[in-house]
Amino acid sequence: MMRFDDQNPDEIAQKLAHIAWEAGRVLRAMESAFLDKRIKDDGSPTTAADLAAEELIIKRLDEAWSGVPVVAEETCSSTHTDDYFFLVDPLDGTGDFIHGTGEYSINIALIRGNRPMAAVVAAPAMGSIWMAGETAWKSSLPDEAETGFDWREAKVRAAPEKDLVALVSRRHGDIATEACLSVLSIGTRRMTSSALKFCLIASGEADVYVRCGPTMEWDTAAGDHILTCAGGSVVGPGGAPLTYGHEDSGYRNGPFAAIGDIALASRLDLPVSASAA
Repeated sequence: MMRFDDQNPDEIAQKLAHIAWEAGRVLRAMESAFLDKRIKDDGSPTTAADLAAEELIIKRLDEAWSGVPVVAEETCSSTHTDDYFFLVDPLDGTGDFIHGTGEYSINIALIRGNRPMAAVVAAPAMGSIWMAGETAWKSSLPDEAETGFDWREAKVRAAPEKDLVALVSRRHGDIATEACLSVLSIGTRRMTSSALKFCLIASGEADVYVRCGPTMEWDTAAGDHILTCAGGSVVGPGGAPLTYGHEDSGYRNGPFAAIGDIALASRLDLPVSASAA
């Protein structure tokens, strides 16, 4: 197995960005095709596009880093982890992909121990991509990867005294999440899907995203790392960072809050577990 100790995290992130760009081309080509969707055991939809993108991503990761475990939503969701492993969601926001909103993403994160060390979130239909190794970056998606990305550093903004911008899901809402948001001075609620919420906060376009309902580690790891490297934080109950690789719980997250200004953390009161939501 290839070791990552001597590899620069930003260089790893750049390689992940190229893989996500290629997977995005696959998804864009399948957007207008008739998709035979099915409902998985957890109630979420999946399509041939999810499977095609995941197959390509796993192949490219193995070519670059042979032997490193890949925990991916569609085909490898129960894979055993190691000191280093990848978390992959090949199509985060399948419902939005099916309905043509364009608000879907490709999420790839390399985990070292229990925290991400390099990650990418690509939004092919929106023409945007974010990556992070030690620094968070944003770029438009080029027509051809060889022509190069136009990376610009992504930075969070300081939270305003009032009129915070909260990002909320189109299809997920619960009482516990509303209770957490109610203690903040929310001025605008912006509906956004998938891991794009982490990235919009990382780019200084919003302030907070709270999720008390269930999510999976491949939903959050890449966005978590990008936001953290941009100066923000993703915290669970008690303000601790999220950790990854919890095979014993099926890679399921508990409640969390993604925030641009870490001063907001002390004002949030997240429930202890997702089952409390």
